[in-house]
Amino acid sequence: MRHFHSPVWLGPVARAGGPAFIVLFTLDTLARAILVTVLPLQAYDLLGDVQKVSILYLAASIAGLMGSLAVPWLVRTFQRRWALTLGALCFVGAAPLLSLHSLPALLPGIALHMFGGACSSICLNLYVLDHVPRQAFTRFEPTRMLFSGAGWLIGPVLGIYLETRVADWLPYAASGAFALGLLGYFWFLRATESPAVPRGKAPPPNPFLFVRRYFSQPRLVLAWFLAMGRAGWWGMFYMYAPIYAVTTGLGEEAGGVISSSGSAFLFTVTFWGWLGRKHGLRWLLILGFTLTGVLTVAVGLAAGTPWLGAGLLIAAAGGASITDGAGNVPFMRAVRSWERAEMTTVFATYRDAARLSMPALYAALLQVFALPAVFVASGVIMLGSAWLARHVPGRMGQEARTPLRGSTTGR
Repeated sequence: MRHFHSPVWLGPVARAGGPAFIVLFTLDTLARAILVTVLPLQAYDLLGDVQKVSILYLAASIAGLMGSLAVPWLVRTFQRRWALTLGALCFVGAAPLLSLHSLPALLPGIALHMFGGACSSICLNLYVLDHVPRQAFTRFEPTRMLFSGAGWLIGPVLGIYLETRVADWLPYAASGAFALGLLGYFWFLRATESPAVPRGKAPPPNPFLFVRRYFSQPRLVLAWFLAMGRAGWWGMFYMYAPIYAVTTGLGEEAGGVISSSGSAFLFTVTFWGWLGRKHGLRWLLILGFTLTGVLTVAVGLAAGTPWLGAGLLIAAAGGASITDGAGNVPFMRAVRSWERAEMTTVFATYRDAARLSMPALYAALLQVFALPAVFVASGVIMLGSAWLARHVPGRMGQEARTPLRGSTTGR
């Protein structure tokens, strides 16, 4: 049998390990980020109303959540490499639908894009649990967030620039190209799967059974709610910051600049991760959620002054980046090895739950109040997350002293 030998200079990124999965997560981020400001503005242009945009995202999130719950069946029936392949191809398939700039194509396009993201995220996290040692999680997560931050910095403003200055179809083509890059690099790595997640010959268990199992474990529940609060705020930021810029007269390109400027704070996550390893994650999460909550409420109160509100929104993103310093460590340190696939699948629904619950809440608020109410409500939710973060174990994050390794099959 002929074996493929990669060049020596490729080093750790040529084999399945921490650095290689950081590259995969970065490509996944770029496929999402380049459309993160383009899609809400397309929806607003087609619908002409902020509340209708919220309802559209609510409907798409319901479809995405239902698809996410099918991922365990895909993993057990076809193995996770094929589930990840399907997720990348969903990104690619969403691109031509979204590029039509048509209302009938917008909903299925967003839903397909969301399902592709859920599929790739779940599978990549499963591979991380197999190939990155448990002690290295508090180093891996901030590093992953740092490199993903490059995508969130470049993507939003690049997407707006390509659509407004070059060609309106180009951001969608670029998203599909990044997804194809992810798929090609993944198959180049030939990552192995843990025998703890075998291919099932029997029908997979009812997903609602392991949902119940997940929410019977308090530490996993806490990790899910904290992650949902963090994802909910970033979802609000990327959806409503561009709309805020347009409705206050700052313009579409200003919306892209706000989104990218806020994303720039993701480059600080390694610093916050270092503080978390030194002093524990509990205080880090409380600080980040509290700061973000206060500043986001202030955005709502200062909405009459567009540039002040934009500045506060960017500063609030800086507070949210503090919580990203912890990343998904609370979940990774709590999940048991023999139920990784099931629990990772349930945990990954935090993103869909945030996309589902937050637009529903905002749509209800916008029925009565103006756009600033969205920022006030989001800030209050972050303050509630700060209260929940008090229950994070005090020593969590202080145990890891092992540097990020290139390749390992241990946990």
